[in-house]
Amino acid sequence: MKAIQDNHRHIEELTLNHWQPLSTSLYDGWVLRFARGYTKRANSVQAIYPSTLDVYEKIMECERIYTSNQLNTIFKITPFVQPAELDQLLQDKGYVVVDRTLVQLRNLENLKVPELLEVHIEEQLTDEWLEHFCRLNAVHEDSQDTMTQMLFNVRAKTGFITLSVDGLVAACGLGVVERGYIGLHDIITDPSYRNRGLAEQMILHLLHWGKRYGAISSYLQVVENNAPARRLYSKLGFTNAYSYWYRVKEYTRSCSNVI
Repeated sequence: MKAIQDNHRHIEELTLNHWQPLSTSLYDGWVLRFARGYTKRANSVQAIYPSTLDVYEKIMECERIYTSNQLNTIFKITPFVQPAELDQLLQDKGYVVVDRTLVQLRNLENLKVPELLEVHIEEQLTDEWLEHFCRLNAVHEDSQDTMTQMLFNVRAKTGFITLSVDGLVAACGLGVVERGYIGLHDIITDPSYRNRGLAEQMILHLLHWGKRYGAISSYLQVVENNAPARRLYSKLGFTNAYSYWYRVKEYTRSCSNVI
């Protein structure tokens, strides 16, 4: 059991590495992340390491820090939170639960060979990929510079993938390889091209690319109530590892709807 939990904690560290904020602040074992409100992952408290100070004082100080940065106070709640009762403490203080999310894993043995489609994987961030990513994900213009800098901040091996149909980009996403894993992020298909199996093929291409750079396993994150995405990932062989959610104090200024 401990070995499984240690592995899952390892995955949690990778998820933080692979979606970088603009800045971080370390606070007695907690990691505070800031990215001008773009995505909850990059603008929340990650309480995954042991701490020594009074937890109530720490929560109040986090509220002060995020409020001073004109951000909601958000805690990411995983099976590894420190202290273990943090979720209950936040609930008692009126924090609400949003975006229940599953982390899923797949060993990269016995991968199907993908179809020979018009797929391109760039290992450097390009303006062309950014344009398609922002279009397909409906990234607001005000957030595009922030998102671009966040992607530049990733220090691991990254593959920026696009899949085209008749010369038009119909799907895109990214994979990040580190310590034997490839993490899949922001897999998105144009609504006009959905239900054709394009996302499945794009993911297969990305997983094979990851294997070439030493990945032996893969992880992804999917919102619990996203039934179509969960069906796709199940078809590809991904299984649930653990879940997480966010505790949010208030919505005076909302983060992007991306987890």
